[in-house]
Amino acid sequence: MRVEFFGVSRQRAGISQLEIEAETLGQVLEALAHRIPSLREFIEVDRLHPSLTASLNGDSFVSDPQTRLSKNDCVFILSADAGG
Repeated sequence: MRVEFFGVSRQRAGISQLEIEAETLGQVLEALAHRIPSLREFIEVDRLHPSLTASLNGDSFVSDPQTRLSKNDCVFILSADAGG
């Protein structure tokens, strides 16, 4: 699946997107903390720090680490205040 970064998360990650194999949001976050050390301070165990939020396919915001994902999904990581 694709993970795209916006705002602060893009600045910290130093990239705009990457591909990750994961079945849940928690696994995505764990992989991000492992692959992009500069994002670790924004990932608390298997959740995002309150300053960031995740959007699944741009349709809904998700925070439950057990949220199931498919290989065709896209997770957007953005500033929590960017959602309007």
